[in-house]
Amino acid sequence: MQENFSGLSTEKVNPNTLKIDIASTGDILQMINEEDQKVAIAVQKVLPEIEGVVDEVVHSISQGGRLIYLGAGTSGRLGVLDAVECPPTFSVDPELVVGLIAGGEKAFVKAVEGAEDREEFGKTDLQEIGVTPNDTVIGIAASGRTPYVIGGLRYARELGANTVALSCNEKAKISKEAKHVIEVIVGPEVLTGSTRLKAGTAQKLVLNMISTASMIKLGKAYGNLMVDVNISNFKLEQRAIGMIQSITGVEYEEAVSTLKKANNEVKPSIVMITLNCDYEEAKNRLEDANGYVRLAIER
Repeated sequence: MQENFSGLSTEKVNPNTLKIDIASTGDILQMINEEDQKVAIAVQKVLPEIEGVVDEVVHSISQGGRLIYLGAGTSGRLGVLDAVECPPTFSVDPELVVGLIAGGEKAFVKAVEGAEDREEFGKTDLQEIGVTPNDTVIGIAASGRTPYVIGGLRYARELGANTVALSCNEKAKISKEAKHVIEVIVGPEVLTGSTRLKAGTAQKLVLNMISTASMIKLGKAYGNLMVDVNISNFKLEQRAIGMIQSITGVEYEEAVSTLKKANNEVKPSIVMITLNCDYEEAKNRLEDANGYVRLAIER
């Protein structure tokens, strides 16, 4: 079926970059930079919509559900990228935040032609991971009309899952398939239709906000420190020790010793030092406080 793309703002010609092909290197970079500056402003306009989504994600996870990203091409890769960064950053189970991309994992590094054009593929991928009504499914598509995303969102909605549509066009097709709608209007791209540019940047900003804000609301931070970091290498170990010192005021040696006693977990280390208790009591206090270090200490 023929489809008219001319009405999509992401497909329109940008009048500010008509002569980019004959511009100097410096002027090309200036054009790109000037267009990029519009992205954060566009995201700012949809903060209330993003807020509603974060609250839904927190509710989903609190009820035993997951955060699931669904997209194709650049949009799919951005979803996968955000998902895989959550376990090391917040020590969550790799299955808690899931990124699905049309064409499967191999499509992350090499395009799988035609995979995004089949609605049933989106449904099938969600079925394979056993999506439930407790999950939040975020469909990502710069154009807002990707069949793979439409099929996935439609299935998730029918199943009773919380659904979100993230696009960069007004009145996007995927918006009709979701409970929550985020449309970040960044305007025409520097290179016409190249949505890996402003649209991709906007989607990355929004996904960063959703996952980060949700994890903070779930007790993964103390102040602005990532106290639930997964210590998987030397750099992260030193960061963890530094956080313990910063929060508790102890010397380096005590921070190292306590971290070892706390099974390399920063949050119980902080509680152990602050309240002068053992690991078991610190864990119990954290559990009673739903993972919030500040509450575990104050109570």
